[in-house]
Amino acid sequence: MPPSLEKSRGHGRLLARSRVALASLVAASLVVLSLVALSLAALLCGLPPAAAQDYPARPIRVITVTSAGGTSDIFMRALADEMHKGLGQPIVIENRPGGAFNIGARACAEATPDGYTICILPGEPIVFNQFLFKSLAYDPAAFEPVTQLFTIVQALVVSKALNVGTMQGLVSLSKAKPGTLNYSTGSVPFGVFFDRINWEAGADIVRVPFRGGGEAVNALLTGATPVGFLGLSNVRGQMEAGLVTGLMVDSDKRSPLFPDVPTIPEATAKEYASRSYFGLVAPPGTPKPIAARLQAEIARIAAQPDFLKKNFIERGLDPVTSTPEAFARFIKQDRALAARIVREAGLEPQ
Repeated sequence: MPPSLEKSRGHGRLLARSRVALASLVAASLVVLSLVALSLAALLCGLPPAAAQDYPARPIRVITVTSAGGTSDIFMRALADEMHKGLGQPIVIENRPGGAFNIGARACAEATPDGYTICILPGEPIVFNQFLFKSLAYDPAAFEPVTQLFTIVQALVVSKALNVGTMQGLVSLSKAKPGTLNYSTGSVPFGVFFDRINWEAGADIVRVPFRGGGEAVNALLTGATPVGFLGLSNVRGQMEAGLVTGLMVDSDKRSPLFPDVPTIPEATAKEYASRSYFGLVAPPGTPKPIAARLQAEIARIAAQPDFLKKNFIERGLDPVTSTPEAFARFIKQDRALAARIVREAGLEPQ
């Protein structure tokens, strides 16, 4: 074979091998890129990353928007003790009261969304305040829902010194002494309720804001604010001791703790559409697997008979401990209800 032909064939074989090598390299690169794309897609779809699987690896901070001694503060500290046992990390409570709950809600919204800050909030900063303030320093719709913890049985109570035993008696007293009675409540719907009573019955009972149930109870006992619409757990001891008188509760049936105290419809012949509640949320962007992990642990704790009796039933709290998805649906419905309550009450954003 002529040398020139042999040389040509050699070049051809070399070229063929180069093409095969290049094709193999391209194929391998495509496989790597595909694996990267699949991993990214899995992450975006919410599959638990390693960080969520190892969670928690350090203490968890819980922001509460009420002062120490209130219903949510006491409950959260009891829950934190049990969560510490189950999760293996301390749960540190941080009180951020004031500003119609907006101070604590803003701190929650601005926290790092890594699962090491969670927040116990009532319905006001989650659904009501956006209709009551012209602007908020946080987006209430952006929180990551964890669980609706409980609804609260609220009781309308008055100082024993008023010598009043019914809602009608309270209205009559306010008419006889206009401008002398004031009340406390941490709930927007109850504020609307009193506004309606004032308007429809000609009563004159003025609201005084407090940063938490503990402060409101102290004012109730001293007579500085002799009327309160407060969580039953805040005033149970005072009611049992005869220091305050219960006029009605907001639940759909009488409380087994105080069966002689009527419900709102029984005491006023009026329906009441809203219930106070507290839920656990996380800063916007917190991974959903972490929210699910927290909810599962809380539901486990709430199902324990001793915890259920001591921290729910005896405190006048109705347990919920819903999933993050169910809580998200509830918030959507409650936001629509809040808009209607505010609109019908004629309240204007301040």
